[in-house]
Amino acid sequence: MKKYIFSVLIALLSLPVIAQQQQSQAKAVLEKTAEAFKKAGGVRADFTLKAVNDGRLEGRENGIIQLKGEKFMLKTSETTTWFDGKTQWSYMVRNDEVNVSNPTQEELQQINPYTFLYMYQKGFSYKLGTVKTYQGKAVWEVILTANDKKQELESITLYVTKSTYEPVYIQLQQRGQQTRNEITVTAYQTGLDYADHVFTFDRKAYPTAEVIDLR
Repeated sequence: MKKYIFSVLIALLSLPVIAQQQQSQAKAVLEKTAEAFKKAGGVRADFTLKAVNDGRLEGRENGIIQLKGEKFMLKTSETTTWFDGKTQWSYMVRNDEVNVSNPTQEELQQINPYTFLYMYQKGFSYKLGTVKTYQGKAVWEVILTANDKKQELESITLYVTKSTYEPVYIQLQQRGQQTRNEITVTAYQTGLDYADHVFTFDRKAYPTAEVIDLR
């Protein structure tokens, strides 16, 4: 009995050390992923977005995202969003309407899943998960959790390939909601040369759209 109690005490005392090691390893993975993204130049990712509630599929959407640093263009069948680093234009197909805004960092987190590349630096804690493979690839699983309980985005689960540090799966969980968004990257290209106009709204391409300036 004493031997058993002693073993439990040793295990409990070692938990903070293990947690610290896990956090250090998770940070290293995130840093290498961010560094790989910076070196990649222009990036294009094709993806499938699923809304899942208690294991049930509630919605599915395919799309593409083009990125260069903090700039991005995100397109699905329903919306197209451009962000040039300061101004965001969101075009809604159904309404033939464009909303113009200067989004906050938190708002960007809900639109551009690749903001996780910088989230770990402020406002989120992180640790390694247990998943080792995804779609036949060896991956790191990193779980980021918001430190601020008022933060709408509660957690992010990320799978990154061990060979190239490319994200292949991103799960976003909003606080207080059962439904989560799961993003699977189906194609990933790097080294693309994007002109800056790719990340801005072209009025000539949408001549009938109503522009609503929310700034």
